[in-house]
Amino acid sequence: MAEVKKGIYKHFKGMLVEVIGEAFHSETMEKMIVYIHPDPVKGKKGDTLWVRPKEMFLEEVEINGKKVSRFKFVK
Repeated sequence: MAEVKKGIYKHFKGMLVEVIGEAFHSETMEKMIVYIHPDPVKGKKGDTLWVRPKEMFLEEVEINGKKVSRFKFVK
């Protein structure tokens, strides 16, 4: 599986997130990506930590018949 570097990523819907590290699910040992939305999202403060399975973070999604990365590294 590809490496996910710490830094800023752009979600395919346009928002920026900051990846701060990788973690493991305590029960399944599934690799998870830990990130922060710099701006408030879904009623949460901008400093709230979020996690997403690494496999999902790296996957492609289909938009208007075209496959694009769910998250793209910015810097």
